[in-house]
This record gives sequence, structure tokens and C-alpha cells, in this order.
Amino acid sequence: MAVYTDITEDDLSRFLTAYDAGTLLSYKGIAEGVENTNFLLHTTKGAFILTLYEKRVDRSDLPFFLGLMHHLAENGLSCPLPLPRNDGALLGELSGRPAAMISFLEGMWLRKPAAKHCREVGRALAKMHVAGEGFEITRENALSVDGWRPLWEKSVDRVDEVEKGLQGEIADELALLETNWPKDLPSGVIHADLFPDNVFFLGDDLSGVIDFYFACNDLLVYDVAICLNAWCFEKDGAFNLTKGMALLEGYESVRPLSDAEAAALPLLARGSALRFFLTRLYDWLTTPPGALVVKKDPLEYLRKLRFHRQVQNPAEYGLSR
Repeated sequence: MAVYTDITEDDLSRFLTAYDAGTLLSYKGIAEGVENTNFLLHTTKGAFILTLYEKRVDRSDLPFFLGLMHHLAENGLSCPLPLPRNDGALLGELSGRPAAMISFLEGMWLRKPAAKHCREVGRALAKMHVAGEGFEITRENALSVDGWRPLWEKSVDRVDEVEKGLQGEIADELALLETNWPKDLPSGVIHADLFPDNVFFLGDDLSGVIDFYFACNDLLVYDVAICLNAWCFEKDGAFNLTKGMALLEGYESVRPLSDAEAAALPLLARGSALRFFLTRLYDWLTTPPGALVVKKDPLEYLRKLRFHRQVQNPAEYGLSR
């Protein structure tokens, strides 16, 4: 459930008078998502997504997120666009929350993506990396390697409640990644959260990328590593080499990886798995019963981390060289 802030029809109708969006016909809350409150609106001028930014989102980051969507769309990426208010601002306020109107993107996310879909995702990710060039606002990745130890320290005393012996294993992994994390690879704007529910398809055709609220500046190939984790493992935890090959082929058809980026991929995949393990671990241990946020199993990403630890060569992900 992702409707944390309720709104009334009267308040919403007044909010819409600041936009050239027509008259409200209907609205309903959208259950998916964990960070913000989202509503699907139908007006006399079409369909829109209304997003209310909750306390987990720093208001000072919103110009980056909203401006990035405009920049990417102007440079050829299919993604939602923030609708400007009549005064030109992209951000308003509703029910005590910063709020934005976003264009509606047709399509649906895939519960069972195949290799052909992974290829399209790779292409879209590379297109985003290319389209992001020249975007002047920057945002540090607070969930990159420098942010993992503070997050780990919030959970370290209870981690063995999830699996006995994890305290030592994760401490060793974190130390290794901090020591060996690359710093001189190509960087730019990354999505940082390109999971299947953030990519829409119409049939087998990718219709667009959504949810840029973790986007930031970081190593471009780290974004590729995140996608390998998000798209190329099966429900039983096995890595699907065919999907990995397709995703990487799709990416390199737009932006070929350098030899140094390819060589770093196994380590970056380990780091990506650790990042999502740590955030899931923290939520798993601290979210109270009955909370609106759906807790995700951290052990899924522990299994992925252990797989990446055994990878010796990027060819094991399907990368041809």
C-alpha cells in the first residue's frame, strides 16, 4: 500500500486550478510503490499521476528528480513528464505535502520478463545514460559504497536474527568492497532502481521508464550491475545466463562498456546486491507490525551476493569480449 496521505475531492479540485489539466472526473489511490503517495487522476484533458512526496523524500532533491525527467524526455528517453503549473513551477502543495502532476505513461510492468524484455531494458538503460549527459544538476548517491557502513551499523547487532553467522560474513564483505571499489570509471546520471515495476511495456515493446526518485550521479556500469540483479535471477535464485546476455547485448548496442567497466562488473554486482540486502535488512528489522510499507526479504539479495562472490569473469554474466 502506498497511499500514506489521503486527499479530499474538494482539496484536489482546488489544487488542479493551478494547472492546465482540465476538470476532475475521478481519482483513485495507487497501491504500488513504497516511497510516495500516488493517485491516478482522470480529467477532461486526460489521465495524470499525482504524486505527494512523503517524509522519506528530501524536498531539496525534488528539483533534481523533476528536472531530470524533463531533460531525459527532451533527449529521446520515453518517461513521464512533470506538468508545469500556470506560474511555471513544477511543484505545488497538497494536504501538507509537496506535490507534482506527472503525465500518464501507457503500459504495464511485467511479472515474468523474458530475455527479449531484458534486451529492451538494457537498451533503455543505455539510452538513459546517454540522454543524461549535459544535465547540470547533480545529486550524490547516498546509497553507494560510502553509505553502506552507516546503514550496516544500524542493523549489525540484530543481523544474526535473520541468519546465524551473518554478522561476520557481511562485515568482511563490506570491508572488501570499501577497499576495492573503483572510482575512475565513467560516471553520470543513473536510475539506481530500475526494477521490473519501474519499466512499462505494451506487449513486448518497452513503452517507458518511470520512478526516478533514487536517480543520482554514480558509475554508469553500477547501474548495469543493479539491473543484472533485478532482472536476471529466477524465482529459485538461479542466475539466468540467457537473460544476462540479452540485457548486456541490449546495453552495448547503444553504449559499449569499456574494458575497465567490464572487468569491474563482478565486484559492482556484489556491491549492488549488498546495497539492496542492507536496505531490506534495515526495513525488515525496524518496520513495526501493521505498517503500510511492505517488507521485502533481505535473504533474496544475500543469495545473489553469494552468487556474485563466485564469479571470476564478466563472461559469466553473458558479456562477450
